[in-house]
Amino acid sequence: MRKKIILEKVKISEVAAEGKTLARVDNRVVFIRGGAPGDVVDVRVTNKRKNYYEGVPIAWHELSDLRTEPFCEHFGTCGGCKWQHLPYRIQLEFKHKQVADAFAHLGGLSFPPVKPIIASPQERHYRNKLEFTFTDSRWLTQEEINSANELDRRGLGFHIPGRFDRVLNIEQCHLQAEPSNSIRNWLRHYARQHDIPFYNLRHHTGFLRNLIIRTATTGQTMVILQVAAERPEITRPLLEALQQEFAVASLNYVVNPKKNETFYDLEVINFAGQPYIEEQMEVEEGRVLTYRIGPKSFFQTNSRQAVTLYRQVLQMAGLTGSETVYDLYTGTGTIANFIAHRAGRVVGIESVPEAIEDANLNARLNNIDNTIFFAGDIKDLLSDDFMHTHGRPQVIITDPPRAGMHKDVVNMLNRSRADRIVYVSCNPATQARDLALLADQYAIKEVQPVDMFPHTHHVENIVLLKLK
Repeated sequence: MRKKIILEKVKISEVAAEGKTLARVDNRVVFIRGGAPGDVVDVRVTNKRKNYYEGVPIAWHELSDLRTEPFCEHFGTCGGCKWQHLPYRIQLEFKHKQVADAFAHLGGLSFPPVKPIIASPQERHYRNKLEFTFTDSRWLTQEEINSANELDRRGLGFHIPGRFDRVLNIEQCHLQAEPSNSIRNWLRHYARQHDIPFYNLRHHTGFLRNLIIRTATTGQTMVILQVAAERPEITRPLLEALQQEFAVASLNYVVNPKKNETFYDLEVINFAGQPYIEEQMEVEEGRVLTYRIGPKSFFQTNSRQAVTLYRQVLQMAGLTGSETVYDLYTGTGTIANFIAHRAGRVVGIESVPEAIEDANLNARLNNIDNTIFFAGDIKDLLSDDFMHTHGRPQVIITDPPRAGMHKDVVNMLNRSRADRIVYVSCNPATQARDLALLADQYAIKEVQPVDMFPHTHHVENIVLLKLK
């Protein structure tokens, strides 16, 4: 049996990538899950690499002066909000540094000073979507284990990090405003009272599987309940009781017999209300857009901060009203429709056909007639022929997933010779990699981080590139 390595009285010096902290022991870097700069801890090494260790704290000798009291009872067990123990101003400093470090060290880029990060106006209740999982064998806290009481193992909450089959029952989550907590707690109580079987993630037995709650700043709420089989004698009374209790704007359910919780390939059945909710965004004073959000629609999770993000994109794009703009990874056309009034024409490209349907619907809903959307793999669709057909873009906006852009897409951006590129990213590391591939043709003119997710290590970043 391999002997466990324990590093004693290690002083954490800084925050590293992916929310980990960093220390140095005998000239070796140690990445630590949790902790705060200034903590002195004993570390159990969980992963030994040639040039570094990874580990977890097992004892604290000194606590950092930077620490603050976490506000959530589930902190430390739940996988979300890992930075609750740090004051928000300190979180913002670390996120700002994360962007600068990625550009300097990973990308080797030449760039102007990173602008001050734009803080989220809400530090709590900022998410418009949460997903919860039912379980018949919920994760027990140490206190519950020590109590030796007979416990109800049925729960509804979040997956424990790294454990697909273990779910922490959530009593109160501070990420989403009401009626989110009330709906979840009511549903769990109803199911227990009526002995409706909760799902077992390991054996794939049971009935109640998954709950998604979406909210909007308009006050509308959507509920999507996943069940394992078509059992109307269970589903109908439950949903009728839920609708009577909360009168949600959109109540839906999905029959999912698969071994995973993804439902994008399954039918969503609208049980009550509309099959969508509506969100509104103020582009500028006197101009408000309405976005229709369905059960499968992608929408920025922090609605209020998304307005700030998109206004920054619009400002960096420098549109005068005549430009052809390409919006890559357009999703449901949120950015494309947001900027359309300042452009001559906006061409949106997205790989998910359902998202393109939403993009077209939202354009019609807002009487926007200068956007056009195409579904297809961007690396295949974006070509010289495509640009010849739809016009060479003067401005390109790109907002790829965390993995960044495919090299073929980056190559086409270089070939496009667009005057400006506005690159929005949720991952500064892959953004830095892509920017390095554009560096021969484009110069970085602005770097603007935007915080979309307080109490997490995630940061959104916008970069303005100009053709050299």
